[in-house]
Amino acid sequence: MGEESLKKRKGQDNRKEDGQSIQSHEPQPTNLQKQANTNTHPIRAGICMIVGTIIGSGIFVSPKSVLANAGAVGPCLIIWAACGVLATLGALCFAELGTMITKSGGEYPYLMEAFGPIPAFLFSWTSLLVTKPSSFAIICLSFAEYASAPFYPGCDPPTVVIKCLAAAAIVVITIVNSLSVKLGSYLQNFLTAAKMIIVTIIIVSGIVLLAQGKTDNFKDSFKGSKISVSSIGLAFYNGLWAYDGWNQLNYITEELKNPYRNLPLSIIIGIPLVTVCYVLINIAYFTVMTSTELLQSQAVAVTFGDRILYPASWIVPLFVAFSTIGSANGTCFTAGRLVYVAGREGHMLKVLSYISVKRLTPAPAIIFYGAIAIIYIIPGDIDTLINYFSFAVWIFYGLTVFALIVMRFTRRELKRPIRIPIVIPIIVTLISILLVLAPIISAPELAYLYCVLFILSGLIFYVLFVHFKFNWPQKISKPITMHLQMLLEVVPAEEVTE
Repeated sequence: MGEESLKKRKGQDNRKEDGQSIQSHEPQPTNLQKQANTNTHPIRAGICMIVGTIIGSGIFVSPKSVLANAGAVGPCLIIWAACGVLATLGALCFAELGTMITKSGGEYPYLMEAFGPIPAFLFSWTSLLVTKPSSFAIICLSFAEYASAPFYPGCDPPTVVIKCLAAAAIVVITIVNSLSVKLGSYLQNFLTAAKMIIVTIIIVSGIVLLAQGKTDNFKDSFKGSKISVSSIGLAFYNGLWAYDGWNQLNYITEELKNPYRNLPLSIIIGIPLVTVCYVLINIAYFTVMTSTELLQSQAVAVTFGDRILYPASWIVPLFVAFSTIGSANGTCFTAGRLVYVAGREGHMLKVLSYISVKRLTPAPAIIFYGAIAIIYIIPGDIDTLINYFSFAVWIFYGLTVFALIVMRFTRRELKRPIRIPIVIPIIVTLISILLVLAPIISAPELAYLYCVLFILSGLIFYVLFVHFKFNWPQKISKPITMHLQMLLEVVPAEEVTE
């Protein structure tokens, strides 16, 4: 009798799922999801994830580059605000996608639903080996620069010191996120609180200085501005780098409590809050520095602190280090889920989709991700990595938002708890095209060609290892997988039976 009633209940559940096609595509929850259900992230943690991931190294690294390309204070502030508007529009598109397809992995499941496995594979291929590790490397290099700056007053810290410190930061963050989902979340909340302290100090100081009449640097604020497609495009690249992370909650949709409500609320509250903070921080910088002084500054926030908070100026590099390490932690936390989902779909090595027996975390995915990031640190510098990252990432941002437009016509049956006006994804898609083409047209470099070729090289791996599934790679990978399983104590994610 118990088995019959269980079968009837399952039959009723299946009939319910037939009426909602999105549910019929959902895989059974895994052990990772069971752990997530016991460690759900309420709205507060969702906002902390967005704010904590976005406000990191960018606002302390990008102001010089944005000002250098804008040419004057006025256009610089407008570009910072415009980048916030674009990030908000993009996040609204991702909110519809995230509540329509409630699967972790960010852009991956959306591209899979709209265009099939090839674009989805190319995204996971590029994210795994280019965008996510380079982003992690940039943030940790920024952390290392600010953390080492107080020990080398008046000069730049040695490159070896910066790179060793950045590598150490990657190792620590990787270990923390491999050990515990809850520990990584608690660390994120603490570091977000710490970074909001330094952001508040800078903003309040700027408001006080404005009230005291420190407005000389805002006179003739458009004098000397550079108005051209190439300069504006490059300014947007650097500004949008500071905003990157606006889509991070979509990587942990499966782990977010009540995503239909909390995902859009986290976005609507979090990103405008970041935009206001960024504009006010830049205004604060200009209350104590002229455009020339800001461009000549080795570390903008440190220069600001030296002029305003002396003799307590040591507070600034300390809290900036907290800010950047918090951003790196949020990036690691979410990117590990992307690798896990791609491995679960069979688009990456199977061992990357395994979870720790004791910790219930996607430890192999996080460790692999950290190792690739360390490789990027060895030859790379911040400016080169930012250009490389921005070019690659906006190709897939644009493609993902375009997928939203396509699915409005091809997947009408999908339930959409959030439905935004179609003009928004059209605008974001067009801007994405401009951002991808602008650097190629204005300042063509071989690096962009190499990036495109690398993305397309993923097709070779897809055909050989995913489509045809040749046996010889499996013969090589099976013993490696078995030894890694024993070493890391990880197992495949099992499906839950009712």
